[in-house]
Amino acid sequence: MGTGGSEQARHQRKAGKRVKKEKEAPPPTWVAYGKLVKLHRQRAGMTQPQLADLVGYSVDTVAAIEQAKRPAKLAFTQGAERELDAQGTLMVLQEEVDRAKLPEFFRDVALLEEEALSRYDWDPLLVPGLLQTEGYARALFSAHCPPLAEEEVELSVEARMSRQRLLTRKKPVELCFIVGEAALRNPVGGKRVQREQLEALRKHGDLPHVEIQVMPWTCGFHPGLNGPMVVMETSEHEVVGYVESQGAGFVVSDADRLSSFTHRYGKMRSLALNPDESARFIDRLAGEL
Repeated sequence: MGTGGSEQARHQRKAGKRVKKEKEAPPPTWVAYGKLVKLHRQRAGMTQPQLADLVGYSVDTVAAIEQAKRPAKLAFTQGAERELDAQGTLMVLQEEVDRAKLPEFFRDVALLEEEALSRYDWDPLLVPGLLQTEGYARALFSAHCPPLAEEEVELSVEARMSRQRLLTRKKPVELCFIVGEAALRNPVGGKRVQREQLEALRKHGDLPHVEIQVMPWTCGFHPGLNGPMVVMETSEHEVVGYVESQGAGFVVSDADRLSSFTHRYGKMRSLALNPDESARFIDRLAGEL
């Protein structure tokens, strides 16, 4: 019996090591992209130092990209396409490369929102990620608990900024954001970053397919006090929800829950300041800084 217990423990340790190894493996998209860069480079008869010089990156960065240790930024991809005559084979992977920078639990949601017809967002405490400035996002990730390595912070910021392509997509997606007053008053990153964020919100709110509403403190109780949520209509006209808290998130597809989400969101839109009132409110807060 003692031997059996020891054998079981060994199997558990081995399983744990396998899980750890899988978690540390680079995303398959990064691996495929890196192999493709290497293939194009070798076909062009070019060394890593030569490619690095032509695209304006370090040799270490080129090597890391080819080995899938680091994802390529858009600027690198554009340069590599030009210098290696890759004929669009690298650019077509860029969105996948960027998406793989996101937390694993959020990648499916990011894919859904890229193809969504509409997206309705409520956040009581933070400016929604799609509206965050780079400075605001960096301040959030830099204050992560437990702390993130500097490279992880940069990757997270890049991933968040790349998602904002949704705001300027050729086929506009209907976007509505209800933001709690507390999120706007919280000086995340300091007053300068807060002011830049408020100014960015005003610019986003001027887009014809974007509505931003502020939920004031004076509203009292409302259906959104349980926490943030997102409701989306997919390209197949299906409605899905998304809830995230404390670094974990899950997609909601249950019909009863989705019905509650949509009713709550409709109620909150009626209680929040309308878009024009919200714009004046944001201007007033920015003027106080």
